[in-house]
Amino acid sequence: MFPERRMRRARSRNIQPLLREIRLSRNDLVAPLFVDELITSPRTIEAMPGQFRYPVNGIGDVAAGLWKKGIRAILLFGIPKEKDAEGSSAYDPEGVVQQAVRRVKTEVPGMVVITDVCACEYTDHGHCGIVGETRCGPDLLNDPSLALMNKIAISHAASGADIVAPSCMLDGMVRSIRTALDDEGFEEVLIMSYSTKFSSALYGPFREAADSGFSFGDRTTYQIHPGNSREAFMESQMDVNEGADILMVKPAGFYLDVLSEIATLGLPVAAYQVSGEYSMIKSAAANGWLNEKETVLESLTCIKRAGAGLIITYFAGDVAGWLDES
Repeated sequence: MFPERRMRRARSRNIQPLLREIRLSRNDLVAPLFVDELITSPRTIEAMPGQFRYPVNGIGDVAAGLWKKGIRAILLFGIPKEKDAEGSSAYDPEGVVQQAVRRVKTEVPGMVVITDVCACEYTDHGHCGIVGETRCGPDLLNDPSLALMNKIAISHAASGADIVAPSCMLDGMVRSIRTALDDEGFEEVLIMSYSTKFSSALYGPFREAADSGFSFGDRTTYQIHPGNSREAFMESQMDVNEGADILMVKPAGFYLDVLSEIATLGLPVAAYQVSGEYSMIKSAAANGWLNEKETVLESLTCIKRAGAGLIITYFAGDVAGWLDES
């Protein structure tokens, strides 16, 4: 006897849209943008086709264009004109990100501006804070770097950032930044912690985009090994306890199991579809091996299905248009 339950009944073309469980929305999307203090016109990023570094004086127009498409949040990364061992330009009130935040908030007041709080773009050694001698040689020093992150976060908040996003994976960074922000009167500024950030091979194109390559060693002492799911969960759990408002899993697509588990912690979770994920899809599409639109929409739908409330993706502007088409 044929089974009473016929699953295909609900898959007829006119019924399918009514029963779809997960739907992408523009409100799910955050567009990452690179702002370069040294340029006067957009500069292409070769490793990320279709992406650019933008000059400070043009970032407001870029934000306005995304706003018209329905994108309501951006994540800013800065490329400064000067670097030093302490990353001092990262907290300069007239630094590249600080200027960019003010421009966006002036030209697109409703845009949610998120700032990356880190030092790798601002240090001459390319590591995410203060470097010194450790038992295994030169490496990132945790507690001195916390003080640097506090300064950066305060300077971003003072410039008008809605959300600060520490990405350095330092122990205690959320509590340290939360205390520093509150002490300066920025209680309403949210912290979106890069709470579970893996030491991934997928960040390669970003290093060209943000000029953030490191001059020695690697970042495996402060990012999570791809095989460690329990450690990954614990990192986010600790950031919940320290006062994070939003958690993050980075990269997104390779770590949907981890994303799904971290979503059970109860806080909103962002997932970052990183530069390598973007470039792989773009390259395959350029060679005719994949349909770009279908692949991107599928990848983002799966990220949302796994539990992401926000998706940071370089495809944000394109997806906004594709959602209109659908």
